[in-house]
Amino acid sequence: MNMNLTPASNIDTEVLIVGGGPVGMGLAIELGQRGVRCLVIERYLKPQPIPKGQNLTQRTMEHFHFWGAEKQLRAARTIPPEYGIGGLTAYGTLLSPHVHDWLQRDLVKPYYFTANERLPQYATEAVLRERAAELPAVQTLYGWEAATLTQDADGVTATITERAGGVQRVVRAAYLVGCDGARSRVREQARLTQTLTAHDRTMVLLVFRSPGLHELLKRYPGKSYYNVLQPALQGYWKFFGRVDLGNTWFFHAPVPAGTTADNFDFRTYLHEAVGTPFDVEFEHIGFWDLRFALADAYRAGRMFIAGDAAHSHPPYGGYGVNSGLEDARNLGWKLAAVLQGWGTDALLESYDAERRPVFKSTIDDFIAKSIENDREFLETFSPERDPVAFAKALQARAQGAIGEVHAFEPNYEGSPLVWASRGEGAVCSAKGSHRFQARPGHHLAPASLGSGGDVFEALGNGFTLLAVGAPTDAVRAFRDAAAGLKVPLAVVEAAADGEAARYEASLVLIRPDQFVAWSSQEPLGGDDRAHHVLERAIGASVKEPL
Repeated sequence: MNMNLTPASNIDTEVLIVGGGPVGMGLAIELGQRGVRCLVIERYLKPQPIPKGQNLTQRTMEHFHFWGAEKQLRAARTIPPEYGIGGLTAYGTLLSPHVHDWLQRDLVKPYYFTANERLPQYATEAVLRERAAELPAVQTLYGWEAATLTQDADGVTATITERAGGVQRVVRAAYLVGCDGARSRVREQARLTQTLTAHDRTMVLLVFRSPGLHELLKRYPGKSYYNVLQPALQGYWKFFGRVDLGNTWFFHAPVPAGTTADNFDFRTYLHEAVGTPFDVEFEHIGFWDLRFALADAYRAGRMFIAGDAAHSHPPYGGYGVNSGLEDARNLGWKLAAVLQGWGTDALLESYDAERRPVFKSTIDDFIAKSIENDREFLETFSPERDPVAFAKALQARAQGAIGEVHAFEPNYEGSPLVWASRGEGAVCSAKGSHRFQARPGHHLAPASLGSGGDVFEALGNGFTLLAVGAPTDAVRAFRDAAAGLKVPLAVVEAAADGEAARYEASLVLIRPDQFVAWSSQEPLGGDDRAHHVLERAIGASVKEPL
């Protein structure tokens, strides 16, 4: 709901969120559904109509499921479901005979409760705004921005300014989260430094209309995004994406330094990428610098950063918005736990410990690596020089694209909150493997319950203990431990001979963000062990379980 301003001294909120894009609004919903009072300050009155952040993974759609907005989001998509949302890579031009499928995220659908989705970010933002407006604990101020931020031992004080009228107010909050983009004012005022990796590329973003391009690309049914590899680009892409079906498109590509909207022939550039002339009506021409940026810390006292404020990268593979929304889920339940009295400051510290290395791995093991692999492929193989070797390498790339989808499995094996199956040397990483086994630090896969429904439909708002044919005394030990620690705990029981058996554990402790905190196939071995497991999961202890 929109906030009716009262005198500054009366404005009070538990969490102040600066930036109301997808990450900020997702965090507000996560907090608001947990009863945490939060205020979102967003500089734009309406979502900006730039079609970025379109690819939403299965994991991201799980967030929308738990936020009560999955159906609304799917209804807002701009491309009919029956058309498909796959991608392809082409060598030379889009009309080249040398193509292969790319980023087939539907391949890992069995390991998630929801299917992936695709729609422009502004449509996603609109759905999130509508959902946030339904939550009494969430207040919003659109058309406002943060001016100055200070913090002390008890909270954060922000001076906020109305962009249209210049009116200023002071907001006092227990915590502040900057979700205000790659040029984050929160990050700067919190004095959180960044490590930057420049690739010395100026990129153009074109938004244009072209029914003719739709006709040309009908040869690729079920595809919604297309990247073109050309030797001269040295591994960087010319990237097309559908905004809707049959009319509107966006296009990213490198351009020479100093390029402006008036001194470059973008129409011919598009035609060269496709391989033939077609109709073009430009709606937007903008530029951005291709680079990687990762904050050196995600927290400074009572101030946090998330999404692009914490990490940014080229829009290759749709990792950005999905990573930012995972930030929101990770930080949201931890802030709520501390504000509600059952979490610890170590729990807040784990946000950086879990999320920052995962994005570092996303950069190193996926985005930057893909640019390097493409550059090596283009330097080594050519259909003109050796068509047989090129065809073989292209086929290998297609298989590699499948492997990349399976390997992108962000996990927290190295987190201080979980019992890592790999023990010493375990790390938090974006690189892993998809399995049904309930592994500490990894996302829980779905499984049907013997009584009907799925485990995901039975998960609690706090922690959940999944008992798969476990003895009653083991379940009781966790109930008692949770009561003593004031940790919200739901218990879900499943038959040992049902689909839940694929978890390979009789007891699975699941965090509020659907990651496994601990699992065991063995008998519990005493009530104190349950207590130690829960203490570790909320950051209250790093003691090994008995």
